Amino acid sequence: MRNLRLNICYEGTRYRGWQRLTGTDNTIQAKIETALSRILGETIEISASGRTDAGTHAIGQVANFHCVSDMPCEEILSQLRCYLPEDIGVYSCKNVSPRFHARLNAKTKTYHYRVWNSNQPCVFQRKFVYKDPRTLDLERMQQAAKLFEGQHDFSAFCANKNMKKSTQRYIQRFDVYRDGEEVIFSVTGNGFLHHMVRIMVGTLLEIGRGERQPETIDLLFGAKRADAGELIPACGLCLMEVTY
Repeated sequence: MRNLRLNICYEGTRYRGWQRLTGTDNTIQAKIETALSRILGETIEISASGRTDAGTHAIGQVANFHCVSDMPCEEILSQLRCYLPEDIGVYSCKNVSPRFHARLNAKTKTYHYRVWNSNQPCVFQRKFVYKDPRTLDLERMQQAAKLFEGQHDFSAFCANKNMKKSTQRYIQRFDVYRDGEEVIFSVTGNGFLHHMVRIMVGTLLEIGRGERQPETIDLLFGAKRADAGELIPACGLCLMEVTY
């Protein structure tokens, strides 16, 4: 039995997220599994580094799967590129150790959230940014973002009300910077809760607009979901990199 690793990118706009769902094939996982099963002539199930939400994009998603087929990786990759829709791409397909697991072995993940902070038209990037033309104080958001770094209880930043597992997560780095008309939020951590990045950025935007004070971030650790900021749309979110 072989274990193969895929490095994947996708535009998530028209999909219902990564995870396979009952009653629909309109997920990233379902599209790739269907293509692989057809190519290899066996039922394939893939595991990803994490389940991205509906509408979320990825440049650096990683997945792995097991198969019996001895088809060369180069041939699998070539056929995948033929069968997959144009908004799902595979960079590489490689044989890896039998013990490799895309989710369990991941050390860090980096997400970017892009905010179009301008009244100027945003025609060509509109599917990849959240438009908020209101005045944002970059320094206040940078100050608050640094308070997220370290080990904390992120229960207030989790949309899953029935979360039974630990809500402790470690944020290695959280940067906020401007690039032309955009404000970029870049966060790296050992794992993220359901909607966690979108709620953190929503909270920082409220701080940037003067609706909250930066130092109030410390009061949100271990608090309730209602205490944190708004859940902003998935369109601005992209999984950039997974490290192992």
